[in-house]
Amino acid sequence: MSTLSLAVRDSSTMLRRNLLHARRYPSLTLNLLLTPIMLLLLFVYVFGGTMSAGIGGAGAGRSAYVAYLVPGLLLMTIGSTTIGTAVSVSNDMTEGIIARFRTMAIHRGSVLVGHVVGSVLQSVISVVLVGAVGVAVGFRSTDATALEWLAAFGLLVLFATALTWIAVGMGLVSPNAEAASNNAMPLIFLPLISSAFVPVHAMPGWFQPIAEYQPFTPAIETLRGLLLGTEIGHNGWLALAWCLGLAVLGYRWSTSKFDQDPR
Repeated sequence: MSTLSLAVRDSSTMLRRNLLHARRYPSLTLNLLLTPIMLLLLFVYVFGGTMSAGIGGAGAGRSAYVAYLVPGLLLMTIGSTTIGTAVSVSNDMTEGIIARFRTMAIHRGSVLVGHVVGSVLQSVISVVLVGAVGVAVGFRSTDATALEWLAAFGLLVLFATALTWIAVGMGLVSPNAEAASNNAMPLIFLPLISSAFVPVHAMPGWFQPIAEYQPFTPAIETLRGLLLGTEIGHNGWLALAWCLGLAVLGYRWSTSKFDQDPR
């Protein structure tokens, strides 16, 4: 069997393993999924009227803020889901299964590939579920073309891949599952200080650079532009650069830590 065939076969096996774990122990994924859903319901039904007036003017209805809010929460959902990846990788490293895999005739990188592909699939499913809740509370994207929908889906998958590699690295360097969960918390915290909930220009002047110069804001603005027809500007290129940069950084970090002697 060629090296490529071996890698594909073993990666597929590891992917099935991770998906079975997610199906048998869904509580972690569901708990992480509840965060963006609860924030969506909170900001729509508690703050929606006031926020709509602030963004769209005094005559704007609640739907104006729903349209603004949902794209940001879709990307926040990806950040929440990847925390489960960090915990899962840390569990594998500390419970001895990785040491067992190292003694078997399997492709070395298949373990990480299985985690990454499984996490991206879970992120896509989570985004669909949160998007369905967004539609239920009034989100509509009637102006987006088929090409824009395809570009939006590609952005979500690319962003999920980038954050997943970062989460894998966090799981590998964490001594236990609790530490992995804490180390990955910035993946939920960063969307809270981005343009997900309010425009950057509405923030205090000293705070605007913090919100602007981070990966979530350009990705949110790009997704918002694709789905709602708003101006994207340079955010599209910035989002792509952040995704590629984080993916390469996470991949190099993860593979270098995984190749070290097991702890």
